[in-house]
Amino acid sequence: MIVYQATKSTFLHDTDHAQIEDVVERAFVQRTGRYAAQSEFKSWRNSLAAMARVLRDSEIPDDIGVGVEFGIPQTSKRIDFILSGKADDGTPHLVIVELKQWSSSRVSEKDGIIVANRGGRSETEGPHPSYQAWSYAALLNGFNEAIYESNTELRPCAYLHNYKDDGVIRDARYAAYLDKAPTFLDGADELARLRSFIKQHVKKGDSGELLYSIENGRIRPSKMLADSVAKMLKGNQEFVLVDDQKVVYETCLAKAAQASDARKQVVIVKGGPGTGKSVVAINLLVELTKRGQLTKYVSKNAAPRAVYKQKLAGHLRQVEIGNLFAGSGGFHDSQPNVFDTLVVDEAHRLNEKSGLYGNLGQNQIMELIRSARCTVFFADDDQVVTLSDIGRIAELERWAQAADAEVTHMELASQFRCAGSDGYIAWLDNFLGIRETANTDFDRDSFDFRIVDSPVELHNLIREKNKLNNKARVVAGYCWDWKSKKDPNAWDIEIPEHGYKAQWNLDRDGSLWIVAPDSVDQVGCIHTCQGLELDYVGVIIGPDLSFAGQKTEIHPAARSRMDRSIRGYKRMMDQDPELANELLYRLTRNTYRTLMSRGIKGCYVYITKKSELDGPQGV
Repeated sequence: MIVYQATKSTFLHDTDHAQIEDVVERAFVQRTGRYAAQSEFKSWRNSLAAMARVLRDSEIPDDIGVGVEFGIPQTSKRIDFILSGKADDGTPHLVIVELKQWSSSRVSEKDGIIVANRGGRSETEGPHPSYQAWSYAALLNGFNEAIYESNTELRPCAYLHNYKDDGVIRDARYAAYLDKAPTFLDGADELARLRSFIKQHVKKGDSGELLYSIENGRIRPSKMLADSVAKMLKGNQEFVLVDDQKVVYETCLAKAAQASDARKQVVIVKGGPGTGKSVVAINLLVELTKRGQLTKYVSKNAAPRAVYKQKLAGHLRQVEIGNLFAGSGGFHDSQPNVFDTLVVDEAHRLNEKSGLYGNLGQNQIMELIRSARCTVFFADDDQVVTLSDIGRIAELERWAQAADAEVTHMELASQFRCAGSDGYIAWLDNFLGIRETANTDFDRDSFDFRIVDSPVELHNLIREKNKLNNKARVVAGYCWDWKSKKDPNAWDIEIPEHGYKAQWNLDRDGSLWIVAPDSVDQVGCIHTCQGLELDYVGVIIGPDLSFAGQKTEIHPAARSRMDRSIRGYKRMMDQDPELANELLYRLTRNTYRTLMSRGIKGCYVYITKKSELDGPQGV
């Protein structure tokens, strides 16, 4: 969708003879059915007037196309300003202009990130304008068929028309992105440079024909993108499919091929920790993309998306590849069947509502099924870890049937984590009281499991293992406040009797904590490691779980007040204490089951609440 389309001459006429912001707002209401925010209206008034000054140059053809607010399909992103035309040889060219009203900024140590006032009351981190413009061009080139089939040349730039050069916005740390998309600032010389940039790349007009083509272009991954992703996956032993993984994979491909608007397909794949759900999911994403299907890998938690995106992406393709990944909360306003296939990993973590305040949409399961012709859910009821998780297998099936979809059930049973030991997982269920099993022990020679006497010993063990290949981390139950989020010098997890102090995972690593090279000294939680795996995991069982003989006891009040996993449990206890207790037992046990099954080769445990571990389930 392009909110406003015209030629240069018409755009300048609308600017001279009408309030251009009013013209654009009317078009916005007509195209979207809603009014723009006041801040957006003001930005149109100021920034479009600035672009009108730029275009008042007789050497810029009157019939070049002008587009305002081009919505990039399958994203919430909009390109501020685009110009279309041709080179001397007739090659179509598109100039992308990211407009900002900033007057100051501060450098960030993060790649491509800068600190600025973005229309709010305080400064926030966000993409550098050059990175933004370049990334939008990359998305168009990767997914808009009209762009890549016509070999359109994309030339991104940024225009900060209120910004005097202070050395920050063009700091050397942003050089890589400034080279890809130059930034132009306030001043006569800068205005002349921007005009030269436009004239260099758009020598002839096209009466806006290219704008019409890209607005109506099919949204499909380009062959270059598909080949790039497939190349990164090929030969990567981490993603090789074996045994029942291959069967599930081929079945899902067949169902995706069969799916249509009139014949929706839903595949529900059940699988415990370490059975390879994510391996199959990533293979499906790559193969379906290669086959030209519009496909996304979806998960509620950001960590799996960030890690797998990094594993698949070369440096130059991260933006395009990033668009193959999505959170589960972004489909409440999607049109029916807009996607060919959605691959939903960790589906047990889906929520009912979306948005920061849980006030958007109706039901994430329903919205995902509605949005695609084929939806593949990977789920494990025993990894439901919060009161808001609704993605149990029975619920997935219920919504699939409500959508009149054909439902296929499959299961991944073979254990590839925990040294391939089904016995360890069964023993773990018994140990945590999730279910009684015959496995009161397991093969200790194949999987290195230990309960240690102090968190210091546990963390030292993990540090030693991490020296091998950076695949060992410490995790813990969320029983300590995240004080270091506001105070970088504060300790979060403190166990004074052992002289142990640690911080939750570093904010700068974000969702990549589990693979960040310097994060072994920090501690992760369920939200940053679920769906991922390590060679060795160290688990601090917090005071929310204790053991008395062969019984487990939970203590929900010991959870951090910052943990939203069991938010609302007190009200639930007042209303239905029996149900509340049952849910809390299940969630707490599931949490530690998930944490203790992250390791391929070993798991070390420290228990904070003094316990009596007797009988065969002890150590």
